[in-house]
Amino acid sequence: MQRRAVVSVVGKDQVGIIAKVTTVLYENEMNILDIRQTILQDFFTMIMLIDIKDPSNLEALQEKFKPVEKELGLKINIQLEDVFQAMHRV
Repeated sequence: MQRRAVVSVVGKDQVGIIAKVTTVLYENEMNILDIRQTILQDFFTMIMLIDIKDPSNLEALQEKFKPVEKELGLKINIQLEDVFQAMHRV
């Protein structure tokens, strides 16, 4: 059963953010269903909805984002869609 997860990315705007984040997803065979990004002054923000094959691999995927976070000074978070929605419900 495939489930969906939300990936959020926040940091100072710079060249290569989208390329490096999506490369990690590609290398882990994750399909991007929707993507939104914006730049607020010098801050880059992006939210992606992705298909995940095995929800138990989210922690491993989060770890694979660590080099990108460190290299580009980003904060990247990934969580199951239902958890994300529950946390952001008004």
